[in-house]
Amino acid sequence: MSRLRVYRDDTRPDVFDEYSTFETIRDAAAEAKIRFERWDASRVLAPDASQDEVLAAYADSIRKLERECGFGTADVVSVNPGTPNHAEMRKKFLDEHTHSEDEARFFVEGSGLFCIHYEHAVYALECTKGDLINVVAGTRHWFDMGPVPRFTAIRLFTDPKGWVANFTGSDVAGRFPRYTRV
Repeated sequence: MSRLRVYRDDTRPDVFDEYSTFETIRDAAAEAKIRFERWDASRVLAPDASQDEVLAAYADSIRKLERECGFGTADVVSVNPGTPNHAEMRKKFLDEHTHSEDEARFFVEGSGLFCIHYEHAVYALECTKGDLINVVAGTRHWFDMGPVPRFTAIRLFTDPKGWVANFTGSDVAGRFPRYTRV
């Protein structure tokens, strides 16, 4: 189940507002310019489905978002406890950073935690199967896949080079709870 916790960035990390229904998550996330949608993720895919198979299964939804947002390319990232170097992969995303383009992810399965630092708040959005999140270009954020990661997500980009981070150097990400779902 998806969940959004909104923290003030200058208070204790045990003080937050929590949202757990689609509508309340969507509306609270929109305050930080975060697009949050629920997509149908009921396509039956083999556990070892290839990138092409995953993209083909969701081609209509991908094309719709590409048209709406100007995305030009998509790929699939799939991480599980057997993925080599998953601890190093996790570490790569844990520091606050921005991108020069929107960051859109559709969770085909599993879950992860997107944290968006907007104005004086941190929006910690646990995305689960069926969730689409779009973080606007230039928005400070980080992603935590957890210590025992398990997710498959379609990533959409405008730049064919894909994921390029500009790290802020801030320590804010280390002041908030990490993702611990296993």
